[in-house]
Amino acid sequence: MTEQTKQTRIPGPLYAAAGAGDLAYQQLRKLPAVVNELSGKAAAGSVDLRARAVATLRAANTTATSLRDRAATTDFDADRLRAVARRNVAALAAGAHAAQERAIALYDQLVAHGERVVGTGVVRTADAVNSDIEATEPPAEVTAAPASEPADETEEKPAAKAAKATKRTRPVAK
Repeated sequence: MTEQTKQTRIPGPLYAAAGAGDLAYQQLRKLPAVVNELSGKAAAGSVDLRARAVATLRAANTTATSLRDRAATTDFDADRLRAVARRNVAALAAGAHAAQERAIALYDQLVAHGERVVGTGVVRTADAVNSDIEATEPPAEVTAAPASEPADETEEKPAAKAAKATKRTRPVAK
């Protein structure tokens, strides 16, 4: 029978959390530069945004008016609405399936990133421990002092010494 070594593996969700945390940390480090850039753009573009908002509001009002007019004059076509609803349901199901596949791929990427993050931390820690071990001096050799002989004449018999030396605390398995 071959003996296999047991490897302790951290569960995937913990690796994914470690990966997500590391990615969030990387993005947070970029935040001050992004804030400075966006504040400069916001000051320059505030006048342009107002004009675009007014134009979008006018277009929305025009579209709403035209839709009201079409709804009042158009006959209700249930078959067409049914076909459009079926098409939209199929598109929604396909979109949900694609989103599920993207979520699984993202989760796998987070787990892989987390394994790299945790792995490099373990390697760094092991390197630090190894360097600490190498830096410390080896322990001095301890030599046993010779046992002193009893001063009085009442020595234990050699058989009694042997019995004490072989005394066991647990029974021997058969």
